[in-house]
This record gives sequence, C-alpha cells and structure tokens, in this order.
Amino acid sequence: MLLRTILAATTLAAALLVPATAAVATPPTATDRTSTTATGRATATTDQAATSSATTADQAATSAGRAGGTGTDQAAAATGGRAGGDPASARVAATANPVIVVGGLVGVAIAYEPIAARLRADGFRVYVYQLPGLGFGDITESARAFATYVDQVRAATGAARVDVVGHSEGGLVARWYAKFLGGTDRIGRYVSLGSPQQGTYVANILAFVGLGSCVGIIACQQMSIGSDFLTDLNAGDDTPGAVRWTTIRTNQDELVRPVDNAILADGATNVLVQASCPLRVVGHLGLVLDGTTYTVVRQALTDAPIRPNCLAL
Repeated sequence: MLLRTILAATTLAAALLVPATAAVATPPTATDRTSTTATGRATATTDQAATSSATTADQAATSAGRAGGTGTDQAAAATGGRAGGDPASARVAATANPVIVVGGLVGVAIAYEPIAARLRADGFRVYVYQLPGLGFGDITESARAFATYVDQVRAATGAARVDVVGHSEGGLVARWYAKFLGGTDRIGRYVSLGSPQQGTYVANILAFVGLGSCVGIIACQQMSIGSDFLTDLNAGDDTPGAVRWTTIRTNQDELVRPVDNAILADGATNVLVQASCPLRVVGHLGLVLDGTTYTVVRQALTDAPIRPNCLAL
C-alpha cells in the first residue's frame, strides 16, 4: 500500500509540475508581448509578419483530421535550412489562417509560448487557448467553450477559417468541436501533438495504484481506452469535412500508451518523429518544445511535403 501511495504521488507531481517547467524552458523573446488572461481565454500577442521589403505587425487581440485504417507514416530524409526546416526566405503570407494552439490537461497558456514564438517568427498570427479549468472537466464542455473562442478569433481577424495545433487533450477538444459542433466549416488544418485519439492506458494509472478511476477527474476518465466519450468521437469518419488532418506522435511518449493510439484513420497524415529521425528523443511535453517536431507542424500548416528536419533545434 505504501508503494502504491508513493507511485500515485509521483504521478500527480509529474503531471502538475512539468507544464510549468516547459514554460520556463524557452521564455518569450523580447519582441513578443504576451499576457495571459483568465482560464479558457486568449493570450494576446503581437505577431510579427515580414516580407523582404517591409514588415507588417498583425495585431492579435482577445475578448473573451481517406483511405486506410492507420493512415500514412511519413519517413523522409531531412533537408538543410533554417531551424524551422524550410529555406530562410520562406515565410507564410499575412493572409494565412490564424493559428490557435490548444493546450492540454494542466497546460497553462505560458507553457505553449515556445511553439507560439516559433510560429510567430515564421509569420503566423498565433493565439493560445488554455482549456477551461485547466482541462479537468468534461471535454465536450471544453469543446463548446472552444467553439465560442474560435468565433472570437475569426471575428477579430476577419478570417473564415482557423488552423489548430492541439497538444494532448487539446487535440481531442478541437476534434470534438470539428466533428460535432460545426467546426469542419471553420477549421482549415488540424495538427495534433501526442493526442490520445484512441485513448491511453496511462489515464487509468491512478486506478492501477489503487486510488480510484482517475481520482474523479472527468477528462482523465474520458481519455481512458474504451470510454463512452472516445466511442462517440471515433464512431464513423475520423477525418470529416475538408479539414487537412495531421497527427504527430513520438515513441518516447510517457502519457499516450500505446503510442499508436495517437493516430487517426480515414486518410489522415500520421507522422512518427522517429520514423525519419530514429535518434530523436522527444517526450510527451517535449512535442511542444522540440525543433524537429516543429518542422513538421510548420510543413503541415503550409501544405508542404512532410520532411522532418532531424537537426532542428
């Protein structure tokens, strides 16, 4: 019993402390002004979008994934270029869809500043969405709140569609929104980072150590393999609408087990980092910080061929 208690305490400590560590690992640059609002609201950012002759500041203000059962793993040789994996001259147009980075369970907004900063540096207009209640509650309710947030971003930018990068639970929130709340008409590209699309055994770790089913955390119960939530989410087409669906996963994911539960069927592009970069070590939270992973994110958001840069920092 003592061993079980120690294991449980260790698990909870890791879940609560690592996101904060990730936030500190790569602080915002001096040119990025970032302020986090209340839970479930936006992070206001100044987006830097430049061409060779001029620089345009995009002001981002806040108010309030078809054939094949497992998808296609991308295994291509990495090419040279900048840290983003593309030629230094390649930047997205200022008219590209705004990008919403959707946090995961216990994922405070500042923890996603590293990937947001990379996106801004490449010319994207970026918003960070922190899940209501840090994602502990019903994922379907978080998806409803996210639907409202998407409309706010669309109104603020004048964009018809947004692109979504969802980490962990955030990928499930965005996928529920797309599938059941009309999101297929409002999302252009969907990229998930280590999202337990088919559930994870780790969600039941607390039950394993004798402390009950996810200690009453609804979202944790919903991410358990075979949950009613996942049964509904995975019924029928995994990749509805005209959305371009991409998933990214890593062999070293500590929280999504088995790691192939992070993929989608029905024609999604499923990328395993180590298929191209076998020596790359990337953990669950590392997907937000890792340079190679970012090259895939950027390629997916620009409809470029998926060629992970194994040397990217």
